[in-house]
Amino acid sequence: MFSSNRTRDIDIESGEASRPLLGDHNVVFSVDDDDSDEETFTSPPRAEHSVRFQEDVQVIHPPLRSTVASREAEFELDDDEIDEEPVTTTTPRGHRGPHLPLIVGLLESSHQTSVPLHDGGADDIDLEAIAAKRTAGGGMFDSVANMANSILGAGIIGLPYAVSQAGFFTGLVLLVALCGVTDWTIRLIVLNAKLSGRHTYIDIMNHCFGSSGRAAVSFFQFSFAFGGMIAFGIIIGDTIPHVIGSIFPDLYKTPVLGLLTNRQFVIFLCTTCVSYPLSLYRDIHKLSRASGLALISMLIIVISVLVEGPHVPPTLKGDPSLRFSFVNSGIFQAIGVISFAFVCHHNSLLIYGSLRTPTLDRFTQVTHVSTLISLFACATLAISGYLVFTEKTQGNILNNFPSNNTLINVARFCFGLNMFTTLPLELFVCREVIEDYFFSHESFNPQRHLFFTTTILFTSMSLAMITCDLGVMLEITGGVSATALAFIFPAACYLKLSNQSLPWYSRSRLPAFICVAFGVIVLTLSLFIALAKSWTKEGEAKMCM
Repeated sequence: MFSSNRTRDIDIESGEASRPLLGDHNVVFSVDDDDSDEETFTSPPRAEHSVRFQEDVQVIHPPLRSTVASREAEFELDDDEIDEEPVTTTTPRGHRGPHLPLIVGLLESSHQTSVPLHDGGADDIDLEAIAAKRTAGGGMFDSVANMANSILGAGIIGLPYAVSQAGFFTGLVLLVALCGVTDWTIRLIVLNAKLSGRHTYIDIMNHCFGSSGRAAVSFFQFSFAFGGMIAFGIIIGDTIPHVIGSIFPDLYKTPVLGLLTNRQFVIFLCTTCVSYPLSLYRDIHKLSRASGLALISMLIIVISVLVEGPHVPPTLKGDPSLRFSFVNSGIFQAIGVISFAFVCHHNSLLIYGSLRTPTLDRFTQVTHVSTLISLFACATLAISGYLVFTEKTQGNILNNFPSNNTLINVARFCFGLNMFTTLPLELFVCREVIEDYFFSHESFNPQRHLFFTTTILFTSMSLAMITCDLGVMLEITGGVSATALAFIFPAACYLKLSNQSLPWYSRSRLPAFICVAFGVIVLTLSLFIALAKSWTKEGEAKMCM
C-alpha cells in the first residue's frame, strides 16, 4: 500500500503540476502487492467500493520559489532588460501572493495585474497575456527620463535669478541642500505608501489625517500641476513666435503663414497637435521618448547659456565686482524659486508605478540618478548665467540675451519644445487626482478619460492664451503648493506613520520635524510676499487679448 506523499509531481520544463482532488487523506489508493503498475491504470471497471480517479486532471500552476518569494528579492539582480521569453508562472485566482508589489502608483487602474481565468480549463489560459502583464511598464531608464524631465521644467530657467537674489555662495548652498531634501522627500512618499498600505499620495494623506488631509493634498496637487500647465503654455507663446519671427522677419506680412508669429495661434497649434495627443495616453511610461527629447532640449539650453554668456555685449553684462557675493536680502525669494524648480513630488507615485519592476530599491536608484542629473544641469545654468549678468539677471535668463543671437534663439525654441512635451506630465497628475478623489471605486471609463483630458488641457490653454503674466496667482498656486507637496506633507505623514513611542528628537524622527518646520516657514513667507505684491503695481496681471 502506498503511503501519503504530499509532494506534487511537477513538470519543470512545462511549469505545470497535477494533483488528485481527493482531499487531505493519509492513504491515496491501495492495490494488491502483486498488481503491476500497468494494471493499476488499465484494469476493467472496478467493484462498487473501489476508488476511481477522475480522468480530467486539473492543471494548476505550482507556487514556484520565484512566485512565492518577495518580488523585490526576485528581481534584485535584474538588469532591466526586457525578457524575451514568455513568463508562464501565475498565482491561483483570488490569491494575492507576496510577490506582488505593495503599491503600483496612481496608475494602478491602468496596469491590471490580474488575468481572468476561463472556466474551460487550463488550456484557455493566455500565457502571452500573462507575460505581457508581468513585463508591463517601463524600465529604469524610462523612469529616470520622466523624473528628470519633470524636474528640469520651467523652474530651471529662473535659477540664475535665484542665485542673484540669495548671493553666489548662499545660492549654491541652497541649491545643493534643497536638492538633497527633494531627493529624500520623494523617496519618503513611496515609503509612506508602503507603511500605510495605500496606493496614492491622496490615500496616504487620507489615511494619516482623514478627509481634511485628502482634500488638502488633492487641492495642492491639482493647483500646482494645473498652474504648471498654464505656465508652460505661456512660455510656448513667449518663445516659439519670437524665434520664428527672428528667422523670417517678414513672415508676419504673409497671409496664413503669418499666423505662425501670432502668440495665441502658436499656443493653440502646439497644444492641440503635440501636447493633446501625448496627454491621451493612459500610461506615463509611454511619454519616456518625449521626455528623452525634452532632456536633450534642456541640455541645449544649458550649453547655449554657458557658451554665449561671455560673448554678450558689455552693456548687457552686470557688475563684475558683485559676482562672488556671500548673501543678499532676497534669500527667501530664492528658496521659493529653487523649491519650485525641484518639485516633482506630485509625479513620484506615477513614476514609481510606471516601473516594470516597482521596488523601493529601484525607485531609490531612479531618484538618486534623476536628482543628480538635475542638480548638475541646474548648477551649470545658474552659475554660468549669474556670473555674466549678476544684478541684471532676469527671471527668464534667456531674456538677458539679445534677440538676434542665433544659438540663444535655438535655445528658446528648445525651451518651448520642452514645455509642450512636459505639459502632458502635469495633465496626468490633474486627471489622476480627479479620478482618484471622485471615482476611486469605479473602473476605467474611456469617455470619462477623454472628457477630463480635453477639459483640463483646453482650459489651461485658454488661460495661457489670454494671460502674459500670471503674477500673484502663480506665486500662490506654485510656490505655496510646491512647498506643501515637497516639504510639509511627506514629512508630516512619516511622523504620523512612524513609531510614536520614539521621542521627537530621535534620529529617525528629528529630520522630519525639521522638514515640516522649514516647509511651514517657507510657505508662510511665500504667501506673505505674494499678498504684499498684490498691493503694488508689481503684482498686477498682464492680459494678452
